[in-house]
Amino acid sequence: MSEVLLERDGAAAIVTLNRPSRKNALDGGTKTALRAALESVATDDTVRAVLLTGAGDAFCVGQDLGEHATALQTDAGTAFDTVERDYAPVVKLLAGMNKPVVAGVNGTCVGAGLALALACDVRLFAADATLATAFTGIGLTCDSGLTATLSQAVGAAKARELVLLGTPFTPELLGATTVPREELPAAARALVATLAQGPTAAYAATKRLFATRLDEVLGAEAREQAALGLTTDHQSAVAAFLAKQKPTFSGS
Repeated sequence: MSEVLLERDGAAAIVTLNRPSRKNALDGGTKTALRAALESVATDDTVRAVLLTGAGDAFCVGQDLGEHATALQTDAGTAFDTVERDYAPVVKLLAGMNKPVVAGVNGTCVGAGLALALACDVRLFAADATLATAFTGIGLTCDSGLTATLSQAVGAAKARELVLLGTPFTPELLGATTVPREELPAAARALVATLAQGPTAAYAATKRLFATRLDEVLGAEAREQAALGLTTDHQSAVAAFLAKQKPTFSGS
């Protein structure tokens, strides 16, 4: 089974994260396939708009922590290379490709999954979708541009609160459009079809203007994540998460 599906609908392309049994958690194969799919549609001039969505009842729950735990055990010093190698390029593709990208958020959307949704230009949410930043719950800070995109979406003060506390929130907090879950697939396809008929060059210029701060943020996040990956708090929190236990943090 392909971890990422790519299909065409006229001038629109639909990219679907396809690990529904894992709530579309991002393992190495999925990150590689997602980047390849986005690179393909970004360079295809016959594609004028893109939809990113998830299979099953989740959009994306972020990094696959089972894979991450193995990476920590193998070499904690390189476990976070994925931030710059995989996540940053995907976010840059979503935010920087010269055509609009719609996030069709069909369900749970947390961690790097939330960052992917916020890197898109327009978001449409299932009304019952659950969102969360999730990073501090495992002793980390943000990656994938979330410190920039979440601040843009809700304001800096609220973004800090959402990251520090990690409490779940609803799409309404983002001022986002919502539809009943069963209507999301059709509504998202209709939205991307509308954008695919619009002024693509003007859309591209608009995206360039909005993305001016993102490169700086992505680099800073990668450095912070690599340092936090060596802490006891993070490594013990990952083990607790996988054991379905509540983590205890010591501040070290």
